[in-house]
Amino acid sequence: MTTYNITRDGDTLKIGFGQPAQNDQIVRDVVARLAEMEQAGELNGGGVIKLNGPASLPVAVAIAHGVLHKFSAVGVFDPKLNKYVVAATHDPAYGVGDLID
Repeated sequence: MTTYNITRDGDTLKIGFGQPAQNDQIVRDVVARLAEMEQAGELNGGGVIKLNGPASLPVAVAIAHGVLHKFSAVGVFDPKLNKYVVAATHDPAYGVGDLID
């Protein structure tokens, strides 16, 4: 059963819910999926990684924790702004709250 979907498209992780489940199970599945992606070489680190798609708060935190160790900054898509908002960064080129097209 896939309760959450994560795929990489360039510098963006496309994320979204799968089969219905509670957050405790979804978070475990997210962490497992990120580990699979890492083993497959799909999470090669680098600059900014952008997240695009729906997530509950526990899921968003699990994803951010998993990718911030590999990438210098995490941007999250804001449909109202139609841009990505830098939510976490270790990169002096990006500040928290910066907008990315």
